[in-house]
Amino acid sequence: MRITIRDIQQMRDRGERIPMVTAYDYTSAQIADRAGIPLILVGDSLGMVVLGYNSTVPVTLDDMIHHTRAVVRGTQKALVIGDLPFLTYTSPEQAMQSAGRMLQEAGAQAVKLEGGVHIAPTIARLVQAGIPVMGHIGFTPQAVNQIGLRVQGRRAAEAQRLLADALAVQEAGAFAIVLELVPAELAQAITERLRIPTIGIGAGAGCSGQVQVWHDMLGLYSDFLPRHAKRYADLATIIAEALSQYASDVRNGTFPGPEHSSRMDPAELAAALGSQDQATG
Repeated sequence: MRITIRDIQQMRDRGERIPMVTAYDYTSAQIADRAGIPLILVGDSLGMVVLGYNSTVPVTLDDMIHHTRAVVRGTQKALVIGDLPFLTYTSPEQAMQSAGRMLQEAGAQAVKLEGGVHIAPTIARLVQAGIPVMGHIGFTPQAVNQIGLRVQGRRAAEAQRLLADALAVQEAGAFAIVLELVPAELAQAITERLRIPTIGIGAGAGCSGQVQVWHDMLGLYSDFLPRHAKRYADLATIIAEALSQYASDVRNGTFPGPEHSSRMDPAELAAALGSQDQATG
C-alpha cells in the first residue's frame, strides 16, 4: 500500500521525523523506495542535475511528466510528489490543468507549488478538486532571478512575511510545506505554529522532516556540495574508477572473458560456416 498524506500527518503528530529525497528516474526511485523513504519528490531541480541547465526556470511540464512517470513506475510504497515548474500555475485554472496532468498522465500522488500568501487561493482550488498539494516557501528556486540565491527571513519584517506565507499555505489546505534556506530559529518557530509538517532544506533541525537532492547526498557532484547538504557517499569517485577500470579492461582485451560469453557446439558452427562457404564459393 502506498503512503498517504494522512500517514504523513500522523508521522508529524507522533513526533516522527520525516525523510524525503528527490529522485528523477526509475532506478533511483526503486532504491529510495526499497530504503523506506516515505516521500519522494520529483523536483524541478532535475533542470540542473539531470538536464544540465543553470536553474530550474527552463524545465517544462512535459519534462516533469516524463521523469515523474519513471519515478512512479519505480515505486510501490512512497508518496510521489511532482513539482509544477515555472509558469505552469500562474492562475488557478492553469494550475488545475497542470496538476491534473501530473496526476493523470504521470501518476503522481501530489504536486508541489512555490509561493505563500499570493499562491494560497490556487492551492485552495487544487485541494478542493481533490489534488494533494505541498507548499514551498523561503528561497523559491523558480524566483531566483528576482530574489537571488540567499537565505530568506533573516530580518524581522521578512520573517513575519514568511510566517504569514506558511499560515496562508496551511489554511489553503496544503498537507505539508517545504522551508528552504530559512534561518533555523525561524524555521523552528514556523514549525511550532503549524498543524501540518514542515520539510526543511537548509532550514535547520527544527522542522518536521528534511529533504535532500539525490545528487548532493550521494556525491554525484564531486566538486560541489551546498552548505545545507550532507554527503553520505562519494559515488562520483566510485563510478569514475569503475569506468576507468572497464575502459582499461577493454583496451587490454581482458574483458569480456570466457565467463562473460556464450558458446555454441563446434559442429553447429562448422555446419553453419560450411553452408555459408558453399553458398559463396
